[in-house]
Amino acid sequence: MNFSSTKPRVWVEISSNAIISNLQIVRKQVSPLKIMAVLKANAYGLGIKKIANILQKEGIDVIGVAELQEALEIIKLGIETQVLGGIIPDEIPPIVANNIIAPISDLQTALLINEEAKSQGKKHPCHILLDTGMGRLGMICKKAEKVIKKISTLPNLNLTGIYSHFPSANYDPVFSKLQINNFLELLNKLKKQNIIFQKRHIANSDGINNISTATKAPFNMVRTGINLYGVHDLQGSHSVYLKPALTLKTRLVSVRTLPANSTIGYGRTYSLHKKTKVGTISIGYADGFPIALSNRGYVIIREKICPVIGCVSMDYVTVSLENCPDATPGDEVICIGTQNNNTITVEDYAQLKGVNPYEIICSLGNRVKREYL
Repeated sequence: MNFSSTKPRVWVEISSNAIISNLQIVRKQVSPLKIMAVLKANAYGLGIKKIANILQKEGIDVIGVAELQEALEIIKLGIETQVLGGIIPDEIPPIVANNIIAPISDLQTALLINEEAKSQGKKHPCHILLDTGMGRLGMICKKAEKVIKKISTLPNLNLTGIYSHFPSANYDPVFSKLQINNFLELLNKLKKQNIIFQKRHIANSDGINNISTATKAPFNMVRTGINLYGVHDLQGSHSVYLKPALTLKTRLVSVRTLPANSTIGYGRTYSLHKKTKVGTISIGYADGFPIALSNRGYVIIREKICPVIGCVSMDYVTVSLENCPDATPGDEVICIGTQNNNTITVEDYAQLKGVNPYEIICSLGNRVKREYL
């Protein structure tokens, strides 16, 4: 017997059309700047190869990743790819061999890349990474001039870009503008020494939405990640309408009627006040359904809102079926998405969990099948 057509128990539908629409919306907003699609962490867990293929067909300018292994996943697509995070010395040979744009955070890294590029007979493309206030990686902006001047003399490096990162663009415009001012001051000093960068970027998704000066000259590129999936940070301005690209679904496994005073789930945190029809759905915190939704989240079954009752467990969630008495095992359940006039968003999950939306997307587990529509 062939069981290959068996439906998954939990899956996320990823809309190619929504991703394309969101890319076009961002493009229009920041035109004429180029766009880097940030697909780090396996495109936030959604599948870097598939998402990169979608974006490649739309002529994406460059893809940004966090580290070498992510870049190697998509190198055969032929899309210009940049490592945005720190690099370790033993990663430098394959970075140079595969023409991956390398970040330079200090003189020592620059010297190692230059030496490797020389040994491979290349002049390797690199971007200077500035720390203008993130405090994580990069050259301290106000001390970077002399270091960059030394790096610019290395014969096997091609300094094609310079970039920095906002830590708080969604809620602290004053600090973000200070970062920009320091960045531009450095650029002007370097320009006087005839050190000019083809690409200049600081705006991430929050920067695109909240810091307009980061999307204008002399900046000529922006980086967008979470906005591609129609998701905004909880704080700050949502300056463009984006289309949700993700729908998280599962199935109803069990339907039972339990007597009054029955308790539900680990810790017995919920007690039924009356005889109640309850359902068990095949998703849990191992799949990315936040435990924080215990006793306060909800799902959609047959177009009806069904509240979560009891503690979310690793594999299952129990819901009240009072609003949906005709539900039966096998029914489709929407955990994130829209049905009729009811909607549950990634941002809803994030707000209930008290985290940013990135964590919600990245938390989708290995059992969650990715389906690309």
